[in-house]
Amino acid sequence: MAHMKIDNPLSLTESTLTSETVFQGRLMHVKRDHVRLPNGGESTREYIVHPGAVVVIPVFDNGDVLLERQHRYPLHRDFIEFPAGKIDPGEADLLCAQRELEEETGYTASEWREVTTIYPCIGYSDERLAFYLARGLTLGDHARDPDEFLEVFRLPFGEAMDWLRSGKICETKTVIGLFWLEKLRDQGW
Repeated sequence: MAHMKIDNPLSLTESTLTSETVFQGRLMHVKRDHVRLPNGGESTREYIVHPGAVVVIPVFDNGDVLLERQHRYPLHRDFIEFPAGKIDPGEADLLCAQRELEEETGYTASEWREVTTIYPCIGYSDERLAFYLARGLTLGDHARDPDEFLEVFRLPFGEAMDWLRSGKICETKTVIGLFWLEKLRDQGW
């Protein structure tokens, strides 16, 4: 297969003709838009509007990672995850990461590094996840929401990778965070 050179790429943009909110919830809402296609035709697009979130990759001085076990209702099971949370309106990504780490785990970090931003559900949502590496961890008091129940624990990095390999860690943002951490540790990314 030949490589395609994109100097003047074909426009693939779809233009909104009408937009309606189908559902508005506490966390997200669902929209249905009528759009003009690049070829002049029309179609419908349904998608979830999400405020965005941060993911924190907390790493102790010896390389252990800080993880959470949390029940996720849509799948009716517990998952092992990195701390994460929704960005409040007008809140900067880094401030949200700092707030979420402390609220959920009780830890603060003295060193922060932006790692990457991903868009996990581009077929049906505008959600974005901003990842931050947190080092220099110090334990304090958590301030979880009244409806937030989780177990916070420390795990050696190698064991976390074993859990990923075996499927014990299978939640997307945590899988991505662990692979990024592996690259940061082993290849100096």
